[in-house]
Order: sequence, then structure tokens, then C-alpha cells
Amino acid sequence: MPEPSLSAIDLFCGAGGLTRGLLDEGLNVVAGVDIDASCKFPYEHNNKAVFLKEDVGKVSGESLASLYPSNDLRVLVGCAPCQPFSKYTQGLDAKSDGKWNLLHSFSRLIEELRPEIVSMENVPELRRHLIFEEFIEGLEALRYTVTHTVVFCPDYGVPQHRRRLVLFASKLGKLEMIPPTHGPDEYITVESAIAHLPRLRSGKIDPNDPLHRSSSLTQTNMKRIRNSKPGGTWRDWTPSLVAACHRKKKGKTYPSVYGRMEWDALSPTITTQFFGFGNGRFGHPKQNRAISLREGAILQSFPENYKFAPSDGEYPMKTIGRLIGNAVPVKLGRAIGKSILQHIESHYEQRKRK
Repeated sequence: MPEPSLSAIDLFCGAGGLTRGLLDEGLNVVAGVDIDASCKFPYEHNNKAVFLKEDVGKVSGESLASLYPSNDLRVLVGCAPCQPFSKYTQGLDAKSDGKWNLLHSFSRLIEELRPEIVSMENVPELRRHLIFEEFIEGLEALRYTVTHTVVFCPDYGVPQHRRRLVLFASKLGKLEMIPPTHGPDEYITVESAIAHLPRLRSGKIDPNDPLHRSSSLTQTNMKRIRNSKPGGTWRDWTPSLVAACHRKKKGKTYPSVYGRMEWDALSPTITTQFFGFGNGRFGHPKQNRAISLREGAILQSFPENYKFAPSDGEYPMKTIGRLIGNAVPVKLGRAIGKSILQHIESHYEQRKRK
């Protein structure tokens, strides 16, 4: 009995990090769906898949079903926007955020489409919310076997300190994440990932790569970064450089800003604001600037030639920074794709033996 072909659709696809990882493992991705029009160019240019600018809350299972090739096993993957569940928004009224209900939309599409395999990636904090329990209960009611685990992304070759929740659901049996591909002594460091890139001054652009550009620093922030050491904090500065907000009692509890990365360590989690020196430990380990857009993309394990805007187009820092920071790391996407493919192979090997 030959193994069937698989085809996937990527919900909340963003700039295509998860799609790129699945494709790199040989899993066919036919389309990505996202409401953000700025995702269209990077998604289609780099992945040769169709981008649908659609609200996942309004798209129908029937319209998605028409995109899958006939007789293929159908895979539905996605990462619903994680801001309502993130530790950075704990204490806020998350349910007032319209993104909260997008996980319900994911559930609805699964029920309408009934794909053979589902994968969902999100922040670990999602597990603490009732909506996650409801998501699992909905899958089990549809006769899926569900597994979920929190993975440490460096275990799969991502050079940053990032933990993510990965859920699998399969009609074919138990599908689990593959074992780690990297041990602690094999983790990709910041130096290994970005040291080869050309030197860059604050506010400048590499003439050979328009994505290798850094934001400008004010005179005060230039003094601050010159007084910052890799792995240190603003507490290392002379008092005159410390921001007024950090001198207050409450501000003293926030040391993880205005910091430099370390060459021989993992990078911090890449956020949507990684291009700003004051937004976290995003100072370059050696150069007096924040990391560039290209460096952030590489730390998210995007290929170095991944394009986020046309060569003759604009490169707005905030927009591209958001696309990079919100992306599923490509190498995590590869691990998810490999897990799915090994599951299919194992399932059909067992059927052959019967």
C-alpha cells in the first residue's frame, strides 16, 4: 500500500516561517491564510505558495477544502496570534482582545474541514486558559488523538532562548514531536548565527542586503550602549545614564532592557520590537547598535536570502520587525514537519504489515 501524498494549509501564516519549515522537510504547502496584507510578498516570494488575505474568523472550511489536491491527506497547521495568552500581557483583560476568539475559529475550521492531521503552535502560557481545554475537547470529540508539549527551540537548532507549545492531533493515531536534534553542547550561539555578517553602524544599511539595516541611536543611547557589556544590564551604567523610570522603585525590577547579547550564548527571545536597543537585550554583542532586521531574521532561523520586501520596495522597520518577531522559527517548523512525516510513514508501515 503506497503512502498517500500530504498537502497542508497554514492558518495565521504571517511571513511564512512555519510554511518554509514544512517545505524544507518536503511537505507540500498549498496556501497560507492571514489578514495582514504585508505578509503577501514574503509569503509568496519565498515559498511559491498561494497567499489568501482573509480573516480566519470568516473563512469557510469549504473554501479551504477546494485548495487541497484530490486524494491527498490534508494537514491544517497554524499559530493563532499569541498576544492574548503571552506572559507579557498577563494581568490585562485578554478576553477583550478580539484575537482571543481566533482559537475558536481554528476549532470551527477543523470541524468543517476534518483534516487528517492538525498542528497548532503557540505560547506555553496558553495551557493555563480554559480556551485551550475547550480546543482539546473539541478535537477529541471529533475522534482525534491529541498530544501537546512545550519545546525548547534551541533543541531543534533555533539560536534563541524561546519556548513554544506544540500541539498535534491526528485521525491516524498518536503523533508526537520528534526528539531534540541538538544537545546543549550543540546549541547555535549568537556568534555562530550572525558573526559572519558585514559590520554595520547605527542607522546604516548594508548596500548588498537592504534587510541588514539597523535603527539609529540617539546620542544618549549611544553613550548607554558604549557603557553596556554583553549579558549586562543598565545597572552597570554610571548613574547619569540611567533612565528616570528605572531609578524609581518599580523600574528597578526591570533589568532586561538596554542590554547587549552575548556572542557565546543563545539570543533572547526575538520579539516584534527586537530592532530597538531599549526594548530588551537586543544590543549587538560587539557593535554599538541594536541588531539589524537581517540578524533578527537569522536568529528566527530564516534562510539568509529570505526576502521580506521587494528589492525596489520600502523596508519599514516596524512592519518588518513585526513580521519577523511574530513568525514561527523556521527550524521549529522543520521539526514539526518531520514529526508529521514520520508519523505518516510509521502509520502506513504498520498497515503494510497487517
